[in-house]
Amino acid sequence: MCLNTGNCLNDGNSCEPCRMTAKDRETEEAHLSNISALGQAGNTCEPNLKTSSSGLVRERGRNWGWMLSGIICVNILILGCALVSGSAYNNVSISTPDLQIFLIILLLLTSIWMVYYIVYTARKENAVDYKDGHAGPIWLRGGLVLFGFLSVVMDIFKIASYVGYLHCDSAVKVAFPVVQLVFIIVQTYFLCLHSKDCVQIQRNISRCGFMLILSTNLVLWMTAVTEESLHQTEIPDNPSNITKMSGRSIYINKVAYGDDMCKCSHTSCSMFKEAYYYLYPFNIEYSLFASAMAYVLWKNVGRIVDEHSHRHIKFHLKDIFLGPLTGVLLVVAGLATFIVYEMEMKNEDSDDDKKDRAMMMHFVMNIVIVTLMSVSTVIGCAIYKVDHREHVSDKNPTRSLDVGLLVGASLGQFIISYFTIVAMVATGAKGHLNRLNLTWAILMVIQLGLQNFFIIEGLHREPFHEVQPDVTVVANPYVLQPTKSVSSLEGSDMDTKPSPVFTVDSLYGQAVEHKHKLLWKRRVLKEVCSFLLLGNIILWIMPAFGARPQFDHHSETEFYKFYMWAAIVNIGLPFGIFYRMHAVASLFEVFLTS
Repeated sequence: MCLNTGNCLNDGNSCEPCRMTAKDRETEEAHLSNISALGQAGNTCEPNLKTSSSGLVRERGRNWGWMLSGIICVNILILGCALVSGSAYNNVSISTPDLQIFLIILLLLTSIWMVYYIVYTARKENAVDYKDGHAGPIWLRGGLVLFGFLSVVMDIFKIASYVGYLHCDSAVKVAFPVVQLVFIIVQTYFLCLHSKDCVQIQRNISRCGFMLILSTNLVLWMTAVTEESLHQTEIPDNPSNITKMSGRSIYINKVAYGDDMCKCSHTSCSMFKEAYYYLYPFNIEYSLFASAMAYVLWKNVGRIVDEHSHRHIKFHLKDIFLGPLTGVLLVVAGLATFIVYEMEMKNEDSDDDKKDRAMMMHFVMNIVIVTLMSVSTVIGCAIYKVDHREHVSDKNPTRSLDVGLLVGASLGQFIISYFTIVAMVATGAKGHLNRLNLTWAILMVIQLGLQNFFIIEGLHREPFHEVQPDVTVVANPYVLQPTKSVSSLEGSDMDTKPSPVFTVDSLYGQAVEHKHKLLWKRRVLKEVCSFLLLGNIILWIMPAFGARPQFDHHSETEFYKFYMWAAIVNIGLPFGIFYRMHAVASLFEVFLTS
């Protein structure tokens, strides 16, 4: 109890009992305020808990859909890989019709789901509210249609050829190309119409359906690649011997038409066989194109994007001359040497000297191609150093997929090149063919690394923007310069010297001058992109249509032995072929944004 109340009140200095009472009062008020705050928090927490619980349910549903679709894809791929591997060998009791029955079931299920999706989205209002502007560009859909058309032609040739063996072989071999033909038509229409969809309804079903499309196309790709590899490689009777390549003769004579007693019932079988052999590479690329587009659709399920955020860029070749011209010359020269090389390799009457000269010509041509491409890529990378465009900050599945496929597919060619380098260095690279092979492998590694950097950097740059002046800017003559005062301006000759007036014409001249300063960077980048694009086309054509210098030149086969080297080439080369086609698509995208 305070005994000095008057002094406490007058002096403003509380005694000890008063200080204790004030402290207790503050503690009690703080405690009451905490209780009140907890009560209010309890009242406001109920809707937050409801909101978080609903969001948690949606997150669990999305994770469940992703998990289920991933399980479907993995199981189909593993089962398909087992069947494809088992049917590749004659001593395994899995025949080609067994594999084709599995593929027919897979194709029918995928086609039924695509038809269901097309009908459902057409009848359901607001089924797809959002579109991804980056997904399914017109050039990608155009390539899909082109490869799909050539794949349909291939299936027609297959049907015409297989019909001649119905009297002595399984009818499944005729049914499979028929079903695949229908599947390609349905899938091409589906992907061209819905490649930009961001599905917001039936998300889990859509995820599983898109993964079904992805896995089906990958199984078809594995089947076609395995057939192509077996047709290009003949296992020798003695594995220690050098590989004997008979190329198209192996394909024509051993294309799984039963046994040697099964003869074609009409005279056009050999013509159809030779015709659809050349269409196999397009069918392989079609499956990969469709797989990539299905993956983007799967990633876009439930995604909300702004349709107007993507700028539409037109394609034109104005003022671009040097790159396309040198690229076309490179393609023509590469085709000429490739044709001569293939003719000499397939000619059984050619002696070893002629084959060595054809091999040397093929090596030299490839060395020239990768050297010119490496130099042009260095020029393009140097332009990036003086280019001040910002890097893109938004995330989109298309760009991530492009980069991932580019880096992943290049590993196939990297593997073959490094195994060649090790074999050539270990054996001393004796002889001009071995030295050329070593040079080609080293330059290939350099070219792949430089091109990957150039493409990835280009894909992550903002497109060039051109700003045209549309207003007149007039300088204010009464604005004080920081070095002059009002008194100095009174006696100056401000009235005799008119202030500069910036009109539309003067600003337009400055803009044109600035545009020309930017234009040389754009022109150089477009020249480099067009040249690299054509260079990758010729590097895709040669291995895709039968060039196998890895087997025609025997040094690696002698060093690694046949089975190991055949496994390295037959695994790495399909990825290397796909890399070239995917690089063409990515370079076209960089060309447009440049």
